[in-house]
Amino acid sequence: MTHKPYTPVHNFHIPVLGTGFSIDTPLKVAKFGISSVVSLVDDQLIEDLREYHSRQNQLEFTAITQREEDSRARRITEYLNLMDRLITQQMEQMKSAALSQEEDNGRYFEMLPVGELKNRYIQWQNMPAGELRDAEEQNLKQAMIPGSIDVNIMTKLDREATSGEVDDKAYYSDANAALRGYAKSDIQSSVVFSAGMNPRLFASMMNYPDFFADHEGVIKKQIILKVSDYRSAIIQGLMLAKKGLWVSEFRIESGLNCGGHAFATRGHLMGPIMQEFHDRRTELKQALIAAYEKVERTIEHPLEALPIRITAQGGVGTSQESQMLKEYYELDSIGWGTPFMLVPQVINVDKEHLKKLQKATDKNVFLSQASPLGILFWNMKDSASELLRILRIKQGRPGAPCTKGFLAFNQEVSDAPLCTASSQFQRLKIEELKEQNLSPGLFRKLKANILSKACICKDLRGCVADKIEKTTKQYTALTPGPNIVNFSKKSTLKEMVSHIYGKLNLMTNPKRPHLFIRELELYLQYLKEELKNRKLGLNPQRKKYFVEFQSNLLKGVEYYSEISKSLIKEKTKNFQHSLENLKHRIKKLDSQIEAIS
Repeated sequence: MTHKPYTPVHNFHIPVLGTGFSIDTPLKVAKFGISSVVSLVDDQLIEDLREYHSRQNQLEFTAITQREEDSRARRITEYLNLMDRLITQQMEQMKSAALSQEEDNGRYFEMLPVGELKNRYIQWQNMPAGELRDAEEQNLKQAMIPGSIDVNIMTKLDREATSGEVDDKAYYSDANAALRGYAKSDIQSSVVFSAGMNPRLFASMMNYPDFFADHEGVIKKQIILKVSDYRSAIIQGLMLAKKGLWVSEFRIESGLNCGGHAFATRGHLMGPIMQEFHDRRTELKQALIAAYEKVERTIEHPLEALPIRITAQGGVGTSQESQMLKEYYELDSIGWGTPFMLVPQVINVDKEHLKKLQKATDKNVFLSQASPLGILFWNMKDSASELLRILRIKQGRPGAPCTKGFLAFNQEVSDAPLCTASSQFQRLKIEELKEQNLSPGLFRKLKANILSKACICKDLRGCVADKIEKTTKQYTALTPGPNIVNFSKKSTLKEMVSHIYGKLNLMTNPKRPHLFIRELELYLQYLKEELKNRKLGLNPQRKKYFVEFQSNLLKGVEYYSEISKSLIKEKTKNFQHSLENLKHRIKKLDSQIEAIS
């Protein structure tokens, strides 16, 4: 079967927002042509949402229990198919109704960015009543296409099955099952792979025809790689191309200026990274084509016709920044994540935590050690999850009961894999720590790191508790990026889209620094913390690491200084002043780095 290539009508997308926040966002935004990403981590949550939306739409629901064969994959397949059917119905209803500003079909066109389709809509509004106007109305409605139901698979979350033969354990592993559930669904969209390479997972993609181009060069299920730099993009891209799998998009994400898990680089900043992608875009495509064309294939169209999109996300807060990134680096789309956490029309959030997000400040939004994955994790001090973690410590029963086990990988203190947020692991690890005769200061620091872990498997679904009406008390975790402190207004979808396209300003912090300055500040803070940990004996990195880190930050400062006049069209002097200040602060670390033996 031949599929039509998908061309987005918007030049922004909504990235994955934790496990529960954006789990059903496509049902709210796809009918307006907006693409969004759903996490495939928690299949029980997915099953709960499938039941909820089936009931809401008077559809028959038959539960898939955990004991059934391949239940994780089947749950994901059925949920994605349900969303696809419901969105198709939404589009059919919009196309059958009279085109009006007061209806969803009118809002579809009202929210579009400037372009051919938007111009046609404006011209139609000014046409006199008659056959020509009626005909153009039908043409406009036929031109409406939904946003994509994209999915996210975090490659490192690949817990193997606990029983069965070795091959079965790999086949039923969490990431493989999630991929299989997506691959067997009916939807035409993209899978976003984050957190780096998983060769076994990548190899398993070869079992599913939807990931391969048809004879006309159209790929039903496209691959998006979330990357932190050009090097990781070319390595992963070539690995997949040699299997006949084409990467349709490289999604650059800021290492620290993003929500959820933060994958810090060695001081490589977003601007220079995007510049390298811009300068080597043709080289990247040619390298992938060279590897791809050696594989036996059925595609008849020229390989040059296969698209590669370059997109970016992380910390973008104004329409000017978004437009600058698109124009200067020739990006295809910009991800807007954290600001949408204040749009309950789009994401799941209870009233209590919505208010906390609205009041967020630099004092309670912090980069934490809460993730059991051992990866930095943006957190909020007053979220129910964080407050419960602290309460358990005060009551002398730290840690959480491990009911899901998605992050149960650690075997330091037990033959059986444990989650580092579990009460069992923390108890055993602290007992082990007591036997090491450490200095009081080091003991306190290591113990604090152990106790910092939170049960994000469960708490990242807390925001959906009201919807799925579960009786068990849920403790919501909040994972916005630092950009949340610049927004405080509860907004509608239309208002946020208007903000993105420069028709409205929702920014409530007039002193907010430019996104490049903010990322540089975050990396400086991170480097200072790394040096502090090195002094305490908690960071094994050698001097070479810190020299390279500082050098990359200074190179970033020079890069921004060189391009600021053409890049930063507003408040250039402020931007330059901030750069000089940061350069001075980075250089002040010379003595600390030099003192490392």
